[in-house]
Amino acid sequence: METKASFARIVVIITALFSAISGIYLLAGGIWLTARGDSPYYLLAGLVLLVTGWLLYRRRAAALLLYAIFLFCTTLWAVWEVGTDFWALTPRLDVTFFLGLWLLLPLVYRQLVAKGALARGALAVSLLFTVLVLGYSIFNDPQEINGTLTASSAAPATSDSGIAEGDWPAYGRTQGGTRYSPLSQINDKNVSQLDVAWTFRTGDVKTANDPGEITDEVTPIKIGEMLYLCTPHQKLFALDAATGKQKWMFDPELKPNPTFQHVTCRGVSYHEAPASAQSGQSAGNGPALCARRIILPVNDGRLFALDAETGARCPAFGNHGELNLQSNMPNATPGHYEPTSPPVITSSVIIIAGAVTDNYSNREPSGVIRGFDVESGKLLWAFDPGAAEPNTLPADGQHFTANSPNSWAPAAYDDKLDIVYLPIGVATPDIWGGNRTPEMERYASGLLALHASTGKLAWFYQTVHHDLWDMDVPAQPTLADITDNSGNQVPAIYVPTKTGNIFVLDRRDGKLVVPAPEKPVPQGAAKGDHVSPTQPFSALTFRPEAKLTGKDMWGATLYDQMVCRIMFHQLRYEGTFTPPSEQGTLVFPGNLGMFEWGGISVDTDRQVAIANPIALPFVSRLIPRGPGNPIEPDASDKGGSGSESGIQPQYGIPFGVTLNPFLSPFGLPCKQPAWGYISGVDLKSNDIVWKKRIGTVRDSSPLPLPFKMGMPMLGAPISTAGNVFFIAATADNYLRAFNMSNGDKLWQARLPAGGQATPMTYSVNGRQYVVIAAGGHGSFGTKLGDYIIAYALPEKS
Repeated sequence: METKASFARIVVIITALFSAISGIYLLAGGIWLTARGDSPYYLLAGLVLLVTGWLLYRRRAAALLLYAIFLFCTTLWAVWEVGTDFWALTPRLDVTFFLGLWLLLPLVYRQLVAKGALARGALAVSLLFTVLVLGYSIFNDPQEINGTLTASSAAPATSDSGIAEGDWPAYGRTQGGTRYSPLSQINDKNVSQLDVAWTFRTGDVKTANDPGEITDEVTPIKIGEMLYLCTPHQKLFALDAATGKQKWMFDPELKPNPTFQHVTCRGVSYHEAPASAQSGQSAGNGPALCARRIILPVNDGRLFALDAETGARCPAFGNHGELNLQSNMPNATPGHYEPTSPPVITSSVIIIAGAVTDNYSNREPSGVIRGFDVESGKLLWAFDPGAAEPNTLPADGQHFTANSPNSWAPAAYDDKLDIVYLPIGVATPDIWGGNRTPEMERYASGLLALHASTGKLAWFYQTVHHDLWDMDVPAQPTLADITDNSGNQVPAIYVPTKTGNIFVLDRRDGKLVVPAPEKPVPQGAAKGDHVSPTQPFSALTFRPEAKLTGKDMWGATLYDQMVCRIMFHQLRYEGTFTPPSEQGTLVFPGNLGMFEWGGISVDTDRQVAIANPIALPFVSRLIPRGPGNPIEPDASDKGGSGSESGIQPQYGIPFGVTLNPFLSPFGLPCKQPAWGYISGVDLKSNDIVWKKRIGTVRDSSPLPLPFKMGMPMLGAPISTAGNVFFIAATADNYLRAFNMSNGDKLWQARLPAGGQATPMTYSVNGRQYVVIAAGGHGSFGTKLGDYIIAYALPEKS
C-alpha cells in the first residue's frame, strides 16, 4: 500500500513539474509576443501554469479549481480568436484539455490535501464545455461555403463540336483547356459503384541520376481506340483504351542528371492531317505513315513526331522525326531548358515553349516561343519575349535572348481566331530584378496572345508588374463563351494565377471582362531593386482578403503554435506582394501559388467552373554575397540547381535566395489549415458558390490518420455532364469524385502512389472510363510509382 502511495506522490510531482515547465516556456514566449502587440494569452497562461504547478507540488486542491478556470477561459479565448474552426482550435486546446483530464484521475486528485469536490466538479464542467465546443466545431466549419450551382438554361456549347464525344484528344480535352467531358454514363447517381477496370505499369521509376523533382504529372490523351501517355523520363506508351494493354512504346533515351530542375512530362499532343492531305493508302495498308502523329517533348530539349499507329519516327519531320530545340539557344546546357508541357497543335503549326531553370543564373537559355511546321518540322516563326524585336529569327551562329521570360505551363488555342494563349513567367533569376531591362519586363508574368500562324503579337496582359516573387502565370488558361447576367455573350479567357486571382479577359483583344483594378502594394525593395507601386487585383479571386496575423498561426500543440507566432513576427510581412528581404519575407500566397499547373475545369454548358486553390505560405530570404555564397559558380557547382526549394544561387546578381514553406519546428505548416480547397464558381455572376476542404493527412503524418484538414495539391479537376467532377492532386493518395452542384463527396479510391496529375475520362465500346496517373511527386513528398489506373462501372452481365 505504501509503495502505491509513493508512486502516486511521484506522479503528482511529475505533473507539477510538467505544469511548471510548460508555464516557464509559455511565459517566456508570451512576454516576447506581448511586447510586439500579439495576444497576452501566452503570458497569462504561463503564469497560471506556474502557479498550478506550485499548488500541485504543495498538494493543494486549489490547483484543480485554478486549472478549471484556466481551461474554461482558454476555451473562450480560443473561440474568440479563431471561431468554431476545429483544426484551428485543436492546438490551443489539445494539451490543456488532456492535462485537465489527467488532473481528474483518482491517481492525482487523491493525493491532494483536501478532497476538493468543488474543484473537481468545476474542472469536470470545464472539460465538458471544451468537449461541447470541439464537438460543435467538427460539424460547423466556418471556412466552408455551402451553396448550390444551378443548372444552365443555355443551349449546349458547340466549341468542341469537332471532337468525338468519347475522346479526350488534348491535354485539357479541348485545346481551349476546358477539362470538361460531355459523357454522363458515370453520374452523381452511380459513381459510387466505380471500380478498377484495368491497371498498367510503365516500369519508369526514379534512378540515381534523377533530381528530387521527378514527377508523374501526365494526363493521357485518347483518340479512337488508343490512349497515349508519357512517363517522367518521356517514354511514350500507346495503350488499348478498352483494356490498357500496350500497343507500342517509344523511348527517347533521356539522360538526365541530378542538376536537372525537373524530370517530368505533363502530356503529349496529337495531329491528324486532313483527309484531303492524306496519301499513300492502298488496299489493306491503312493510312500513310504519320498521317496521324503524336508530338512528344523531351526534357533535354528535343521534340519528336511519331506515327500514332506504330510509334515509328516520322521520317519527313526534322531529322528523321526529331527536332533539336537547343538550336540557336544561348547557354544550351542540357536540363537548363526543358519543355515539360504538351505543345499546342494547329492545323499546320506546332507551338512550343519550355521551362528555364529558376534562380540559377543570369546567363540561362532563352524563354523563346517557336512555331514549327507540323509536317516538316521547319521553323516558321519565333517570339522571343526578352528581345527588342521579338519576331526576329537569329542568323546562323547567333542566339535568341538569354534569360527571356519563359512559358512552361500548357498553352491554349482558339482555332476560330487562330490565336494561341501562352502563360508567361518572369526572367530568371526570379527573386531580384534590379538588372532587368525594359524588354525583359515587357512580356513578363502575364498572358501572351499570339497569332498562331505567324507568331505576331495579338495582345498581352500583365498579371504581376516587376515580379519579385516568381508569381508567374502557372496554368493553362481556359476558353469559354459566357453569357453574363445581362444576356450578353462574351468570348472570355480565364487565367488562374499563383496570386489566387483569376483574370477574365476578352480573348479577342485582352480587355478585362471582370474588373481588376490596380491597388497599392507594400514598398521597400532590396538594395539595387525597386517595387511596382501597384498591382492588379481581379474581382474574381481566391486570394485571402485579410492579411495574416498571429492568430492564423498553427501547430500540433500550444507550444509550437506559439513558436510559429514568434517566427511570424520575426519575418517581414505587410500583406500580399511584400517585397523579398534579407530579414526574410513571408510570401502569401506562397511561391507554390494558389493555382499551379493544373488550371481549372469549366462546364461551358452550365457556365460554371471547378477550381482547387491552395493556401500555403512560403518564406523568401535574400542571402547577400559572401563566404559560401559566391556571385559566380565555383568548382563545386555541377551546373544546375536541381531543386526548386532550399538555397538558390542566383549567380550574377547581388543575392542568392532561400525559398521554403513556412513550417514549424515539427515540420508542420505554420499557417492553420485548410491548405487546399475545392470550389464551385458561377461564371455568369463570378460568385464562389461553394468551397470545401479536400484531402487528409493520412499519407503525411507519422500515423495514417484520415483527418480531413484540406491539403496542398498539384493537379487539376475534370468535370463531366454527369454532374460529377474528379480530382486526385492532394498530398494523400486518393482519386475522389464530387457532386458538381454542391461539392459533396460521392466516391473515393485509394491509389498505390501519389496522384499529382490531372485525370481524364473517355468512352470506348459504349463504356466510360476515368483514368489517373499514380506515380507520385518527388519534391512534393508523395509516394513514387509507375501506375496508370482506369476506373469504370461494372459491366452488365
